[in-house]
Amino acid sequence: MISIIIPTYNRADILKECLEHLAAQKATDDSRDIRDKFEVIVVNDGGTDATASVVSTFIAQNLISVRYLEKKNEGQGIARNYGIREARGDVIVFIGDDILVESDFVAKHTAFHAEHPEISAGLLGFIEWDTRMPKTPLYTFMTNGSIILGRYGGHQFAFEKLEGKTEASYDFFYTSNISLKKELLLRYPFDESFLKYGWEDIELGYRLTKKAQFRLYYDKSIIGYHFHPLDEEGLMRRMYAIGKAAVLFDRKYPELGKVPGKLKKLIFWFVSLPLFIWICDMGRKIFGGAWHYWYYYLLSKRFFLIGLQDGLKSL
Repeated sequence: MISIIIPTYNRADILKECLEHLAAQKATDDSRDIRDKFEVIVVNDGGTDATASVVSTFIAQNLISVRYLEKKNEGQGIARNYGIREARGDVIVFIGDDILVESDFVAKHTAFHAEHPEISAGLLGFIEWDTRMPKTPLYTFMTNGSIILGRYGGHQFAFEKLEGKTEASYDFFYTSNISLKKELLLRYPFDESFLKYGWEDIELGYRLTKKAQFRLYYDKSIIGYHFHPLDEEGLMRRMYAIGKAAVLFDRKYPELGKVPGKLKKLIFWFVSLPLFIWICDMGRKIFGGAWHYWYYYLLSKRFFLIGLQDGLKSL
């Protein structure tokens, strides 16, 4: 059996869609019921909306095996650890409450772990935007890690860097569509010192690679659709949180250089001055094209540095 763990916080509407997609799972040969092969664990991380009611409906209708856990708001890593401890499956799958999976999602994750019973093997699937998300430059920037000078961007995902590959590094430990053995996660849980958003997933991926010889395989055919509205305010909040958490990550793994050195930090500070951000803003409004991506890149660097500064102050 596999256990699908979904941390959630005040997103009952999209969680309902997420569960509907899980209730529609089929075997790859479409000849048998697959519902007895998996359970779903929803961990409400201190939310106060209709999440409990949404989950109770699925429980009452017995559409899928789903359990509901509640806890105070402490962050996704702690919520996932709670779900891991309560899981009945030998394999854990992590998705977000805003991920809508295709009908062969469970079957393909299950098949992989049957073929790779070794504790150190995990599987990464593919994420793309839900069709309801607008095709704007911001959405492109967030999911293309090569959009700036062939190296930068992709602050949400960067799957284009995995094109043609069957394995991924720890940098791609995306907890929106990933599976690994419960036994491994009990030995190496998420680091609970990461209380807010940012780096808790990449930290675990790096630690597993370093201490458990973890191998992360990649299968582009296992697809989840991401329903997550984005705007500039969201980008700024995200990059601030990442900057703040980067300080903690760097204290644990200074060899990775996730906090820029003095010279690099100075360059980031200079290029992200309001004047240059304004110039790129004017450029995107007049000319469009790559000006959009430079605007978002400089904006992201500005708020990353602000988060970094606040993270250093809080030490």
